[in-house]
Amino acid sequence: MPFLRRTQVMKQRDAFVLKLRCVIYNMSVKFLTFAQLNIKMSIKLLNIKGKLMTLDKPVVMGILNVTPDSFYKESCQTDEHRIKHRIETIMGESAAFIDVGGCSTRPDAAVVSETEEWERLEPALKILSAGYADIPVSIDTFRAEIARRAVEDYGVAVINDISGGMIDGKMFETVADLNVPYVLMHIRGTPQTMRQNTDYRNPTEEVMLYFSDKLRTLRRMGVKDVIIDIGFGFSKTVSQNYELMRYLREFGTMTDCPVLVGISRKIMIYEFLDIPVEESLNGTTVLNTFALLNGADILRVHDVKAAVEAIKIVDKLIN
Repeated sequence: MPFLRRTQVMKQRDAFVLKLRCVIYNMSVKFLTFAQLNIKMSIKLLNIKGKLMTLDKPVVMGILNVTPDSFYKESCQTDEHRIKHRIETIMGESAAFIDVGGCSTRPDAAVVSETEEWERLEPALKILSAGYADIPVSIDTFRAEIARRAVEDYGVAVINDISGGMIDGKMFETVADLNVPYVLMHIRGTPQTMRQNTDYRNPTEEVMLYFSDKLRTLRRMGVKDVIIDIGFGFSKTVSQNYELMRYLREFGTMTDCPVLVGISRKIMIYEFLDIPVEESLNGTTVLNTFALLNGADILRVHDVKAAVEAIKIVDKLIN
């Protein structure tokens, strides 16, 4: 068989296997509610502090880093004036969420204590709860106690955990107890070890199995609103990131969950293009556009205006 024909057949086979796995998964999760199991809603919903948010159109989650050591230095806001300015920029550019993080999870980032992480986060959370209560806030943390304090003390609406509950064993029960939406991300290892954890036999299949297992656990614990995040840049090579991006729609189909895509200015862009991270906005927009055309519901970004414009243009093309 000629090489090109063989390659085409292999791609068709892989696509068929992925779709078959989606069918098997949906048939097997017997504990899901009728609405979750049988009828895929054309509009995905999130319960945000007692109000339903519709994701009939994709939305943007703006990043607010209160760390001094983010991989993208322009995103670091560590004093009250800069934090307020960043919040107002995110809101003025029409983001639907603000995602606040106080512990860098870039590769090889230094581990900070829980106390230090909270000391970084609390000033921003105070500012948000006091003056910007209209926009839902997501807390970017892998620590259950920090998630709890953020939700209970400052009304945070979403927990965004890069570890999928693996770093802190209390995270899933905390999410279930707090009854807030949870961003379930795929990762192997920790930010300090993830570069050594890229030896997949089949990245797409293994990440799908990861979500299948984690969602079973979360549903059994009563967690209703789960957003999946493939974890681009976490324990994946540049090539593996692009392979997973190609199958983005299948992840949404398999899980019937909203899909968050976080590729903003990441290594899969600037290393592939051999450019500084500061010049990676154009590449980010290209990938975000591809993601939107393939089922992304939430874009987590540094550059809110560019992402909002991409959503508007894609919506115009489709609708």
